[in-house]
Order: sequence, then structure tokens, then C-alpha cells
Amino acid sequence: MGWLLFALAMGAFAIGTTEFASMTLLPFIASDFQTTQPLTGHAISAYALGVVVGSPVIMVLGVRLPRRALLVGLAAFIGIANALSAIAPSLPWLVFFRFLSGFPHGAYFGVAMLLAASLVPKNQRAQAVSRVFMGLTIATIIGVPFATWIGQTVGWRWGMAIVAVLAAITALLIRSLAPASPAQADASPLRELNALRSRQVWLTLGIAGIGFGGVFCVYTYLAATLIEVTHASNFMIPVVMAVFGLGTTVGNLVCGWAADRATMRAAGISLGFTALVLALYPSALKTCGC
Repeated sequence: MGWLLFALAMGAFAIGTTEFASMTLLPFIASDFQTTQPLTGHAISAYALGVVVGSPVIMVLGVRLPRRALLVGLAAFIGIANALSAIAPSLPWLVFFRFLSGFPHGAYFGVAMLLAASLVPKNQRAQAVSRVFMGLTIATIIGVPFATWIGQTVGWRWGMAIVAVLAAITALLIRSLAPASPAQADASPLRELNALRSRQVWLTLGIAGIGFGGVFCVYTYLAATLIEVTHASNFMIPVVMAVFGLGTTVGNLVCGWAADRATMRAAGISLGFTALVLALYPSALKTCGC
């Protein structure tokens, strides 16, 4: 089980790297295509749109597929989409390929976390899920700074090419380690869609989307802020990203442990803490004297 969780976390690592590194590489992508950073930011929005559109579509259409086959297919899709992003000839093509890159994002996390939770006792499910999600948080410590450094050194395209390789390795590991269990016999697309009738489902989606949306608003232009507002050197961008990733990893472990004991309280405290930090962000920039 430990190696399978590692394989699932590696997929999360690849997703986290491509998701966040595209933000840190935004100034360099804009420079390469000779366009503005706000216009290049559409590639970030396209990825997010792919996540929103792809998650329900894939989960509904793939409900009758075995989890292992679905996860292998999703990992392969991630690899291909990021390989195409790495060779995008223009910004419009990059926006389209980033949309494709985001398409399997949510579905992968959903299926991977369901598989991880099914392997452990009920009172350990949140911790199993947090271990899978740890791949994403570790990506913000290692993957994103490394991809950013590679992008600064030899070009942003290599940062996305690395993700394609990671996704291919993930597909191979899941194919080798995940149990070949069949899909549920009573599974159906309509049954999956019925979940959207639940008020609790919409509230949960709203809390997740709105509650964490502010983090992405800040993180997307963090590299640009460091360069243009605080006048930090390019070297400091991977360092700051690694510090951010360290915080997300510690928070993920703590919240996973707390959620197995008091789910709603853990969610409320974590969201409140996030709101406080985001509120302090503008003041922190002023403190720098910039």
C-alpha cells in the first residue's frame, strides 16, 4: 500500500508542478512570446477552465471504468498535454494546450483519493487522502522551484517537458502497483450526476472553490510581484516558492490529522488562517518598502 500511495502521490506531484510552475514561469513565457503578462495569464485561466470542465465530464464518462485503467489513462493524458505545451508555437496554442493539461486534473485527484481511502480503515481515510495530496504540496517545495530554475536557465518549455516525463512514470507505476479491481456493477453516469442534486455537495464545492480561490489569485502573480514590486532577483523566485511549498506541506499533514478527529472544525480553522494571511499580504509588501 505504501508504494501505491507513493505512485498516486507522484501523479499529484506532476500535477502540482505543472499547475504552479506555469504561474512562476509567467514572466518568461510572456517574454518568449513577446506579449504582456496579463495576456499570458490567460494560459493560467485556461488551465483552471480545463479543471472545471474536465472533472465532471471525465468522472461521469469514466464511472464504469476500473480505477486502475482510468488513473493510467489520466496520467498518460497529463503527460501528452504537457508535452504539447512544451512545444506550443504561439500563445493561442499554449492557451489551448494548457486547457487540455487541466482537463484530467480534478478527475485524477478524485479517483486517486477514492482509491487511497479504500485501502485503509475508515478512521484513517483523511490521512490516506492527505498522503496522496502531499505529492502536490511537495511539488511546491521541490518540483516548482526546480521547474522554475530550469525555465530560467534553459527555457520555460523544459519546465513543462519535465512534467510530461513525471506523468509517464506515474502511469507506469500505477499500472504495476494498483489492484486490478473491476468497476462497480451498478455504476452509471446518471447516478453520478444525481449527486449534484445535493445541497451539501454544492456547499462543499463552493467552500473549496471560493475558500482557496484567493490563494491562486496571489500565487499566479507572485513571481511578477517579486520581480517588479520588491525588485528581487530571479534567484529568489524558486526560494520563495519553496518556502510556500513547505508551508502547504506542513499544513496538509496537520489538517489531515485534524480532519480525522474534527472535520468541520479543521476546515474552518484552516480557511480562517488562510484568509488572515492573504489579508496581511499587501501590508507585507509595504513593509518591504516597495
